[in-house]
Parts: sequence; structure tokens; C-alpha cells
Amino acid sequence: MSTLYVFNDKSAAQADVVTQDLAEIARVLATKGIRFEQWEANFPITAESTSEEILAAYGDSIAQLKEEGGYQTADVINMTPDHPDKIALRNKFLSEHTHSEDEVRFFVKGDGLFYLHLDDGVYAVQCCKNDLISVPANTQHWFDMGDSPNFTAVRLFTNPDGWVANFTGEKIADEFPRYEALAK
Repeated sequence: MSTLYVFNDKSAAQADVVTQDLAEIARVLATKGIRFEQWEANFPITAESTSEEILAAYGDSIAQLKEEGGYQTADVINMTPDHPDKIALRNKFLSEHTHSEDEVRFFVKGDGLFYLHLDDGVYAVQCCKNDLISVPANTQHWFDMGDSPNFTAVRLFTNPDGWVANFTGEKIADEFPRYEALAK
């Protein structure tokens, strides 16, 4: 279930706020410039649906977001527990980093945890099926999909060739609970 955990960035011992109320998650994140909302498919999709079918099922929402945000492309990423590169892909984004463009993800199935280092807090957002999150460019964050990832997500890009992680060199991500401790 979608969950927001808000920690003081000096103490990962316990979250000061934990909520699964979708409206409250969206409200709290909006105060920090983070977009969080839910989308519904235009028609049913299944586990066997192709990337093209998934993009078509959410076509209206994708088109609206592309127009609003200037995004040029959308694709689908599918991570499974038997993915041959799952360990390397998980480790790639476990350290705090930024991107020079927005990081936009819509979860078609499964879940993942975005950790947003905002002001003096760390906002851990467990995004699940039907959740859209848009992390603005240059926002310090990290992502954890767990050691047995199982999700499908739509990604939107302004320029997919330029979507590169710029690591901050800070060790803050090592201090906070990983996916296995928070995602239940």
C-alpha cells in the first residue's frame, strides 16, 4: 500500500510521520514541490500486456503530463525477481543523487521506494500500483526496488539520453532503512 514516511535527516531511527492516506501523501509532498497522484487505465491490462498496450491504456494521462511538463518520450520498464541485472540495477540508484531533468514514474504494478532528501527531512515514498510520482530536476534522492524487485513502471523523459545520475557523494542513503525494512 502506498505509504509516506517522513524522517528528520539527522535521525533515521524512527519516522516522525507515517501515513497511507493518499490525499495526505499528495498534500505533504506538494508542499515540497513533489507531484503525487493516482491514474486509472483507459482499459484493462493484464500481466501479459505489452509495453505498447500499457502506454495506450494510460495514453490520455501520459499525453496530458507530456503537454504540462514538456516530456518528449515515455517507455515502460519491467523488473522481475529473476531479472539478470537486478542487483546491479538496485545498487546503481541506492546512493543519493540528482538528475538534470525531472524523474517521472508511474507504477503499473508492484512497488518501489523513492527517498527524497528535502530541506531537513527525508521523505520515503512507497509508490505502488496506480501511483505517479514526479521528482523535480536537481532534487536529492535515491531509489530502492528491493532485493527481489517486481514492478512495471512508465517512465517519462524530456531527453532519455541525458537522464544520468549525478551522485552527491553524501552517505545519507546508507543511514536510512532499506526497502525490506519499510515496504510491507
